[in-house]
Amino acid sequence: MPHRLEITLKDDLFDAEGDGVRRKAEDYFGLSLESVKIINIVTIDAEFTVDQCIRIKEEIFTNPVTQNSSFTPLAADFDWIIWVGYRPGVRDNPGSTAVEAIEDLLGFKFAKDEAVYTSKEYCLKGRGLHREDMDLIAGELLANDIIEQWKIFSKNEWNSAKGTGFIIPKVMLDHNPSVTSITVESDSKLAKISKERGLALNSNDIPVIREYFLNDKVKKGRALVGLSDPTDIELEYISQARSDHCNHNTFRGLFHYTDLSTGRAETFDNLFKTCIETPTLSLKEEKNWVVSVLWDNAGAGCFDNDHYYVITGETHNSPSNMEAYGGAITGIVGVYRDPLGTGKGSKLVMGSYGFCTGMQDYAGDLAPHLHPRRLLDGIVEGVRDGGNKSGIPTTFGQVCFHPGYMGKSLVFVTCVGIMPALVNGSPAETKKTSPGDLIVMCGGRVGKDGIHGVTASSEVFSENTPAGHVQIGDPYTQKKMHDFILEARDEGLITFITDNGGGGLSSSIGESARFSNGCEVNLEKVPLKYEGLDQWEIWISESQERMTVAVKPEHLENFMAISSKHAVESTVIGRYTDTGKLHILYKDETCAFIDIDFLASGFPQWEFDAKWATPGQRGLFEPVFNEPDDYDSLLLDILARPNICSKEWITRQYDHEVQGTSVVKPLAGVARDVNNDAVVIRPVLESEKGLLFSQAFLPFYSAIDAYHMTSCTIDEAVRRLIAVGADFEHIGGVDNFCWPDIQFHPEKNPDSEFKAAQLVRSCRALRDICMAYGIPLLSGKDSMYVDGYLAGRYGDTHKVSALETLQFSAISVMDNITKAVTMDSKISGDLVYIVGLTQNELGGSEYYDCFGYTGLNLPEVFPEKFSAIYKLLSLAIQKELIASAHGIYRGGLGVHLAMKAFAGNLGMDLDLGLVPAEKNLRDDYILFSESAGRFIITIDPEKRSEVDKIFKGTDCVCIGKVTGENGSLVIRGIRGDTIISVPVKRLKDSWKKPFLDRM
Repeated sequence: MPHRLEITLKDDLFDAEGDGVRRKAEDYFGLSLESVKIINIVTIDAEFTVDQCIRIKEEIFTNPVTQNSSFTPLAADFDWIIWVGYRPGVRDNPGSTAVEAIEDLLGFKFAKDEAVYTSKEYCLKGRGLHREDMDLIAGELLANDIIEQWKIFSKNEWNSAKGTGFIIPKVMLDHNPSVTSITVESDSKLAKISKERGLALNSNDIPVIREYFLNDKVKKGRALVGLSDPTDIELEYISQARSDHCNHNTFRGLFHYTDLSTGRAETFDNLFKTCIETPTLSLKEEKNWVVSVLWDNAGAGCFDNDHYYVITGETHNSPSNMEAYGGAITGIVGVYRDPLGTGKGSKLVMGSYGFCTGMQDYAGDLAPHLHPRRLLDGIVEGVRDGGNKSGIPTTFGQVCFHPGYMGKSLVFVTCVGIMPALVNGSPAETKKTSPGDLIVMCGGRVGKDGIHGVTASSEVFSENTPAGHVQIGDPYTQKKMHDFILEARDEGLITFITDNGGGGLSSSIGESARFSNGCEVNLEKVPLKYEGLDQWEIWISESQERMTVAVKPEHLENFMAISSKHAVESTVIGRYTDTGKLHILYKDETCAFIDIDFLASGFPQWEFDAKWATPGQRGLFEPVFNEPDDYDSLLLDILARPNICSKEWITRQYDHEVQGTSVVKPLAGVARDVNNDAVVIRPVLESEKGLLFSQAFLPFYSAIDAYHMTSCTIDEAVRRLIAVGADFEHIGGVDNFCWPDIQFHPEKNPDSEFKAAQLVRSCRALRDICMAYGIPLLSGKDSMYVDGYLAGRYGDTHKVSALETLQFSAISVMDNITKAVTMDSKISGDLVYIVGLTQNELGGSEYYDCFGYTGLNLPEVFPEKFSAIYKLLSLAIQKELIASAHGIYRGGLGVHLAMKAFAGNLGMDLDLGLVPAEKNLRDDYILFSESAGRFIITIDPEKRSEVDKIFKGTDCVCIGKVTGENGSLVIRGIRGDTIISVPVKRLKDSWKKPFLDRM
């Protein structure tokens, strides 16, 4: 008999979560609610006595000081109740944790078909509320129908039914697993199968696949194991491995590039190889601190003689658009598994994020699956829970708003780990599988999570059918696995390790078996969440919190003992071989039998036409307009713009202090509320060395030229590191591309050739700037197809493509963390310097965007000149001559002078005429140009001669001084008149105002 426990806050306590729902209902929909009270429901589908239930209620689920709980309904004063719970098969993290807690308390082991399910009742009170209002709140605010279900009760309905009753989302599949053979007698037949099953096979790949299965030698070998035609699991495996996500076909493609302004044609063969791999490998030879690049789950560099740092980045765009919270939390815990699966395993020490969404106040005709405001809330919460609940500090992040991200938002997540240089005397970065090694799957179980929509064509759906597509990451399970893996690593029990990410076992085993040249997998041994999965589903499911580990047979007993100690499920599901075959069995019958090297050769290269039209050819122009009359109001308005204003409400939700390593923190200043340029952590607490991290994206520049967008993005990430004290000679990079579709289609994608040219130009810039700055690309990722089709007001469909976007993450080291510098001005009387030249470079700027312009004159990067300045600033910081340093980024000099002033709560008295600048620039151009390579620094007047000596002959000029506490930002223009005089408090208030309601 199931048991239903309700838990709620005592009546005299403030229900913050409920009040948040009340405020959002008013903000989002204009619905006025008097109150919202939340009741948490725990449904225990297992046999327990009354006494056991009382113990469970009182010793696990109820805080007697703050909560009331009961096995009878608690709802009292309400007008409507909305019940929300997960659909069958969706990961219920609190429910899974509750199972462990109950088993620990009672010494009881849940049976296979027993479980705990959690849900919520929202008790809403308010006048004039109708069922339509409840439908809106439930469907648009409280739940996502992809993963959740809900029921709505009026007070009379609820009283009549005596509560919501028992709702148990148990998965029940009336299905016997089977393998299906598929005939491929023609290309058209295989293309049809691909479409029906959602395989997304490229038309050029189809003949190669058919040729393989029709080959006489292959057919003879398959006959020996009982196979003839390809099976569904084989075609699913091939489609996963050949997908753009796994095989990076676009970046490995052949680009026919034409510059339409000159008629010059060039061919770029394999952008990955020519612009990423080859330059990085050449830099690896020069940089003795580079350890491992571009082959493992993450890249590695030397932190000190005994430790390596490990870094990688990822995106989780499509899932986050469907289910913001689930997609984002799965993205962040997924990227955590990459360093964990790098080398022989790394301890996770830091995470970061980058979010790009539509405008938060969008009120147009298009209908995205989730409104940008609700989407951002869900993304923020998902990354928050993924990091905070995993015990990993989230130290850095950025947010960008633009209408182009209405079609598909972008969710960047990055992770840094640390690992010993040696494990049992062997290099920690090396690993391989060998014949005889056991294949062990560790962590979570396999379900229909993350399987493509083909399941819909093979089943009749019911209330017990599991929801697929979107997964929900479980930080608690992964934290246990993290600790287990590190202990097993230190015991020397791990031969090879990788994560089960995209493609699940298909990718992790398929790729790791290449080292040994074969594998044999017994799918019936894979632990499942529920019975009834077909073999192909087990093979490609992306259910979370799983690692694939190679273990020597003689180490298995110790490995399993440590796994049990950490309450992690580990199962031997096969072994690596040297047969040259991927051999998959289910209950001793062969399901798949494919040459291990089949996917590594023989497939045609994708080809693209790339045609570049200059901004002028595309109708862009440099605007001409009068100089503003009121600079005070202009600066205040720019500070309040969405892409400039404070995002403190997001930063505050992320725990950056867990593990106790933070040195330069996410927020700086007197009130700790202004973002630092970069962060510094101390990953080895016994050491004085610091690890520095920053990232940047500037998608606005892509509207003009992706070459300069990429150049400036890399330069900003580097500048951010330099501003806190990085070593310029030790900077590693991670490139994360998000690009709209470049596949040609005259109707659906008529500008594909231009977007392809943008990708070529971006990759060229990546190569040029990284080589000039000496930045090896330790890791990277590409996420193509960031487009969406949105319904319009009249039932029409509109394609919305995201901006061509590159997020660049940069990492460095410093020998002494006590010399790190923050961005806030420190003491009245300090001198203010500008480092770097300001030019007429307002194309794509925030200033132009204020007036609806794009412009032409993008900021350019001059590596030789900039790197010389960066090295000098690094030297000055090491000599402890710099009181504060801050780069000049989006918004320009005016915006970042204001930020520097109100961070320190100190005024400034400055002369714009002294700023190193191109001749004949107007005041507004000097204030709001976004020229790269620039800093604002403050110094002690007594150190002026030393600073001037270091920067002699460069564009480094003192333009004024820091004034008193609670002062004003006073700026004189090039004609000597005061053009800005605004109290720093007023500047800060304007900067903070847009998102105050979210704090």
